[in-house]
Amino acid sequence: MKTYKNCQSCGMPLKKDPKGGAYNSDGTLNEKYCSYCFEEGAFKQADWTLPQMQEFVKGKLREMGFPGFMAGFFTKRIANLERWKDQKIY
Repeated sequence: MKTYKNCQSCGMPLKKDPKGGAYNSDGTLNEKYCSYCFEEGAFKQADWTLPQMQEFVKGKLREMGFPGFMAGFFTKRIANLERWKDQKIY
């Protein structure tokens, strides 16, 4: 099984997850997604599109003090994560 360092939905480092990660519906730890994105076997923002996630993460990074250009740079990488790889916009 592949080991992930970052949430495959939002890109947050999994080691920074305050809950220690997300959990599947059977109570086992999900090692792919963070607790902000995934809970009890489902995405919390199941209907979000890639651009919506990018805007949300960009806003959070700006709240944390990242300059706009850096927040934009980091959110471009979200398109390469497992959840979004089939939803890329060209």
